[in-house]
Amino acid sequence: MPAGESSFVAGAATPARIPHATVAEIALAGRSNVGKSSLLNRLVGRHSLARVSRTPGRTQQINFFAVGDDLMLVDLPGYGFAKVPREVVDSWRRLVDAYLVGRATLRGVVVLVDSRRGLSDEDRDLIAYLGSLEVPCCIAATKIDKLKRSERVAQIRSLENELPDHALTVCSAVTGEGVPELWQRIRDMAAPLRPRDGRRSEQ
Repeated sequence: MPAGESSFVAGAATPARIPHATVAEIALAGRSNVGKSSLLNRLVGRHSLARVSRTPGRTQQINFFAVGDDLMLVDLPGYGFAKVPREVVDSWRRLVDAYLVGRATLRGVVVLVDSRRGLSDEDRDLIAYLGSLEVPCCIAATKIDKLKRSERVAQIRSLENELPDHALTVCSAVTGEGVPELWQRIRDMAAPLRPRDGRRSEQ
């Protein structure tokens, strides 16, 4: 579980607004309706740190949340179901790309997947892209509380078979299931903070 207080630090709608890197960062990414903000709030033990909306795609910027003195959780804009103009989607992609490629203190990405629906093409593309950038990632299967036991087993097996090289954690923002395990994944990726290869610049 988180060590220390959590707080909102900054929101960046353009690459120029991305704050200076100071501590290890773990980003959360996923489809617009995957429950990312709810899970982030559950992770930090606060009900409204990250804004939760009924409208998919409401998060149109990268949001930075400090957890204690040594970790930043970074909420990336959702993708997939957002009902927004094409030019807005393109601007999100440029923003996220600028962050992923150039962030020296980015230690890893938690890719959130709706356990009821499995992997989407966008999820697969993101995971492959992170691999090309040599950015570690793990998978969090969200909304596991909404599945019956038989459905749960089948969906977990399907994800494990498709992503045998990636750590998988099933979790629920509602019940808290899997949250301690996900925190351990996050801590494992975040430590130790060490310089990344020369292709990544300090922002």
